[in-house]
Amino acid sequence: IAMNRADVLEATGPTAGAHITVRIGATKDGKITAAEGRLIYEAGAYPGSPVSGGCQCMFAPYIVPNGYLEGIDVVVNRPKSAAYRAPGVPVAAFAVETVMDELCEKLSIDPLTFRELNAAKEGERRITGPLHGSVGMVETIQATQTGSHYTAPLNGKFRGRGVAAGFWGNGSGPASAIASVNPDGTVSLVEGSPDIGGTRASASMHVAEVLGIRAEDVKPSIGDTDSIGFTSNTGGSSVTFKTGWASYTAAQDIKQQMIERAASVWDVKPEDVEYEDGVIKHKSDGALTKTFQDMAAQLNATGGPIVGRATVNPRGQGASIAVHVVDVEIDPETGKVDILRYTAAQDVGQPIHPSYVEGQIQGAVVQGIGWALNEEYVLDDDGGMLNASFLDYRMPISLDVPPIETLLVTVPSPAHPYGARGVGEVPVIPPMAAIANAIYAATGVRMNELPMTPGRLQKAMAAKGVEAAG
Repeated sequence: IAMNRADVLEATGPTAGAHITVRIGATKDGKITAAEGRLIYEAGAYPGSPVSGGCQCMFAPYIVPNGYLEGIDVVVNRPKSAAYRAPGVPVAAFAVETVMDELCEKLSIDPLTFRELNAAKEGERRITGPLHGSVGMVETIQATQTGSHYTAPLNGKFRGRGVAAGFWGNGSGPASAIASVNPDGTVSLVEGSPDIGGTRASASMHVAEVLGIRAEDVKPSIGDTDSIGFTSNTGGSSVTFKTGWASYTAAQDIKQQMIERAASVWDVKPEDVEYEDGVIKHKSDGALTKTFQDMAAQLNATGGPIVGRATVNPRGQGASIAVHVVDVEIDPETGKVDILRYTAAQDVGQPIHPSYVEGQIQGAVVQGIGWALNEEYVLDDDGGMLNASFLDYRMPISLDVPPIETLLVTVPSPAHPYGARGVGEVPVIPPMAAIANAIYAATGVRMNELPMTPGRLQKAMAAKGVEAAG
């Protein structure tokens, strides 16, 4: 099939358009008492919008004693909506976090103080029913409060600062891995999750950590359906958790086999042999010791190759929390929004590969900036796309964004051997609301429609009587 750009944009589908109504009540001292949300999501030509995700996550960063949620899936004559990073949640958070900002203003409470006062904690029940496991909302807020951005002065006309938070539950599922020890001391790892953000590196690091070898000595590859055991879909911020678990377990299998092989070569009991930091040694006889590389070179001559295998279905994955701060400057004559500074704090668990974690966060923020300010499908009455080219579909470019600052908050997940959490989806959730709140701080105009294009903002400012000279 040969598809042009218009075909691709129309056929792959947008995220769901939505109309969301939110109400939140709080006491005068800032404790949330109740919340209500009504979410109407556009499914496109066939049922199946991500309205459930919006309902599950929109109030989840907070303790809400009383709540009501209604989600409605609407079929319309438009392209079928498709999964888009954190499906269904960013627009729901846009509504909630905007109302939170309004509450803070009415109560004269600092936005982060208000969020900390109502922050979700382990053991508290979410509005949709499940209990929170280990969740780093308080720690992420505190990291933001003490960070250099939130405490920095912001001066100048038509400049404003906004904050917003987001929650994503993260996923898991079945995963498989096979790790083979090579005679040169390297390990060939085959796993089943396509690499969309550092999967091969993080899986390799799980194996290397268990075996006490260099990550560079693990050679990862991704098998297809016929060459690796079942591995569930690559999405939901699940891969490092589940495929990491599979890689870790396969490496543990290698470790145990290496102990048994050394015991056989030395003619001792396996329980008298230990493996530590890449070295196999007898617990009491210091003369009996081999490095992983030495043992690997002797495998074929002492019983044959060693292959570690794992199929897992881990549960208890920890949720992710993000808190974002953004400074903007508005051109009152055109309505153009310039992002001056952006900081994304996130509970990332124990980051396996910190620079990849930062890359996931930074990429999601830029995606969120595009969603907030420019990106949209413009459709005609027949459901055809009118801006189906990158000349007309306005995506952010490097000139649109400053360096994205990241604050990695470490609250290890107890359900993972190294404390990892999924990190890829939650950072796209807060940007729209954070930018909207910053626009309000700069202009006094509350935007409630996405994207907040120059034309829409200029029109809203004119209706409010905000002028360049005023």
